[in-house]
Parts: sequence; structure tokens; C-alpha cells
Amino acid sequence: MGKLTYENSIRVDIDDRALAHLQLVIGTKLRRGESFFFSWREDASIGGGRTTVWMHPRCALVYKYYGGRPPRLNSAWVEALALVANSASGLYLVPEPAMAEHEVVSVDSLIG
Repeated sequence: MGKLTYENSIRVDIDDRALAHLQLVIGTKLRRGESFFFSWREDASIGGGRTTVWMHPRCALVYKYYGGRPPRLNSAWVEALALVANSASGLYLVPEPAMAEHEVVSVDSLIG
């Protein structure tokens, strides 16, 4: 289970695999100078509910992974996350679509 920290104060636990996909989409948008909302559901153990933050190119983000190896990325999931990130509601975690063998890519091949 990884952790995303926003502005040194807001932390959310996210599965390492999902976090790697989110990092790619968030990084791409911020590198382009694009701001957007990012929302997630809180775990019931901390009261449940939903949190939304405003992601902007100058925000402080930390991605903490607990696994030792970077996961292989599903290009269909990256595309699905990018699509919602570009919507008025902003980015939120969508379920991972099934991937064909040719759609499995490494992080390096997706990061320009």
C-alpha cells in the first residue's frame, strides 16, 4: 500500500499499482501546466467520506511506495484516468480495465 501526500498535510493510502498509474497521469498534467481536481473516498476507519484537492503545477506532492519494484503499467488504465482527469469533475480512481498482452508497458516507455 503506497501513500500520496499533498502539500505536506493531506495523506491518502493508495495501492502501489494504482498509485503508479495516478503518478503518471498527475505528472503529465502538471508538467503541461494544467490544474485539476483530484478526489478520493476515505476509508471507513477514518470516518469515510470524500476528499478533493486542487492539483496545480506548484503543489507539493510525495509518492511513497512500499513495494520494491515499479509495477508494469496498463496503458488502457492510464488512458481512462487521463480521460476523467480532463473532465469537469477532475481525476478520481476508476477501476482498472482488462489489458491485452500488447498493452502492458513499462513506466519508462510512457514517460516522455
